[in-house]
Amino acid sequence: MPTLTKIYSMEEVAAHNKQDDCWIVIDGKVYDVTPYMDEHPGGDDVLLAVTGKDATDEFEDAGHSKTARELMEEYFIGELDEASLPEIPELKIYKKEEPKDSVQKLVDLTKQYWLVPVSVITISVAASVLFSRKK
Repeated sequence: MPTLTKIYSMEEVAAHNKQDDCWIVIDGKVYDVTPYMDEHPGGDDVLLAVTGKDATDEFEDAGHSKTARELMEEYFIGELDEASLPEIPELKIYKKEEPKDSVQKLVDLTKQYWLVPVSVITISVAASVLFSRKK
């Protein structure tokens, strides 16, 4: 027969953040490590640093033994409600535009700044008309 597990929010876990009331979260499971504070080989400072928080990274980084992992089960009191975790915003991915060749850039600039080519053509026509009459 399956046992029902108590579900805690991260807010509830965060409220238990003192020496005499110390809860931590490891891999989505909530542990009341208050009675273990004096027995912890790394000292109670290590547990106090992560009390009321998700200590998964710190626990894994410490390289705990199989015995330590089995001992954790004595202090298991429930699971973390995943919905209580802060939502991580979705990353936006931007596609970098392919660089345009210089001819295409010139065409784009010409379309944007049409006055420049029109002025060049006008001056060229005017100059050719003025200089062709003197002959």
